[in-house]
Amino acid sequence: MKAALVIMAAGLGSRYGGNKQVDGVGPRGEMLMEYSIYDAVRAGFTKVVFIIKPDMRELMDRLWGDRTLITKTGEPLEVCYAMQDFTSIPDYYTIPAGRTKPFGTAHAVLCARPYLSEPFCVINADDYYGVDAYRAMYEELQRLPRQGRATMVGYLLKNTVSANGTVSRGVCRVEDGWLRGIHETLKIQLFPDGSIADVAEGQHRELAPDTVVSMNFWGFMPSIFQELEAYFDHFLRCEAGDNIKAECLLPGMVGDLLEQGRLEVSVLHSADRWFGMTYHEDRQAVAAELQKLHAGGVYPPTLRA
Repeated sequence: MKAALVIMAAGLGSRYGGNKQVDGVGPRGEMLMEYSIYDAVRAGFTKVVFIIKPDMRELMDRLWGDRTLITKTGEPLEVCYAMQDFTSIPDYYTIPAGRTKPFGTAHAVLCARPYLSEPFCVINADDYYGVDAYRAMYEELQRLPRQGRATMVGYLLKNTVSANGTVSRGVCRVEDGWLRGIHETLKIQLFPDGSIADVAEGQHRELAPDTVVSMNFWGFMPSIFQELEAYFDHFLRCEAGDNIKAECLLPGMVGDLLEQGRLEVSVLHSADRWFGMTYHEDRQAVAAELQKLHAGGVYPPTLRA
């Protein structure tokens, strides 16, 4: 079955202090998204769509342009580039002066619409999700009906926080393997005693370490684009205004559709551990984890052979 991997790589990485999506953190300078592509291909995925900023295209061509991966069907991996920029914004909305950042993950996936006619998985470029996660996602995509269903891989909150600062996570309510609610929580902090709390706007709301969170590992059918377009349209008309930092996020759309009873979302679990880079200080730990995976035979000496 054809299935596409959609990699969101257009974010600015303001907390990281650089373009972390293309930071070579593996033992041979591999980017985290190279591991995602490698794992997705061996799970059965047949296409990758990079969502990037226009000024990243030349860089991506240098990093990826002349490389070929062979899929499980024996054919070369199809590679597409979708640009997340302001040209896709409807004429009725005026871009606020001073706005430079993209409009968030929901807008990012909308930008990939022209390249997707098959089931697809959406991920962040700067996260490592694990080999097993892609196998589970690929199998679940084969079972999804054309409309009304989606899926996600959930991770435990305690395994996704950073000792170097606050993080944003989609905090999930899960019952019997189904997502019942999701709340985008923008300022989650790990404290020295191991406790975790939402500290946004001066509050201190404790969160259970075993809480399931979304790390933007979603599985959709192409029919989701109709819902995405309507959700983004409402965002521009009713919420964005002149806020130069306003974002339209995938967890918000999913949560909205759940509340309206228009979408069911199965929650998958991976046997592997997630890790990623929110802050530059996270880089050393991520590099060490990748080195262990190569040494343990999970990956070959280099992904660029």
